[in-house]
Amino acid sequence: MTLSKPAQRAYIHTRQVTCEGFRRADGLWDIEGHLTDLKTYGFESEHRGRIDPGDPIHQMSMRLTVNDALIVQAVEVVTEKAPFHHCSDILPNFQKLVGLNIGLGWTRAVRERLGGSLGCTHMVELLGPVATTAFQTIFPILYRERLDREKDQPPPADAPVRRPELLDMCHVFASDGTFARRHWPEFYTGSSESGAKGL
Repeated sequence: MTLSKPAQRAYIHTRQVTCEGFRRADGLWDIEGHLTDLKTYGFESEHRGRIDPGDPIHQMSMRLTVNDALIVQAVEVVTEKAPFHHCSDILPNFQKLVGLNIGLGWTRAVRERLGGSLGCTHMVELLGPVATTAFQTIFPILYRERLDREKDQPPPADAPVRRPELLDMCHVFASDGTFARRHWPEFYTGSSESGAKGL
């Protein structure tokens, strides 16, 4: 399904966000995000002079290096283009991300360290998709590798069952949903088969 046919309109602005995840040879992971803002019209800028259509107003990149546990090991941020010369002055503050875990509480921790005048609005916004890209990059690889190891060396019969990482992460993986009932019965919290939500 696609969006419905729009009303008559004029094209004004494009924001492009691209995120990529990489496994490094040293066992760490690089998660990179790139943000570009483009206008379809030209205008005069106080610091940059004339900005022509298609010349990025914002062109920014970041790289978070994380470990398997999604703990930030290093941060690199670059402002290639911005409307003001001093936009990049705040970039050293992003080193405050080192040591944080991309998981529960990530958004709050980022806001506390880089919210408002403590950071760059656009870089902080980019941290959202960068964080989800980290999860999408790392979790499936480690999960598959763990399953492969368990095929070769199954855990002892009396080993505790691990709580699935995806449990209650969204409505599909709700603990009282059909998916949990079918795939994770040990963690299913619904009252009956007929009452299960979801798939």
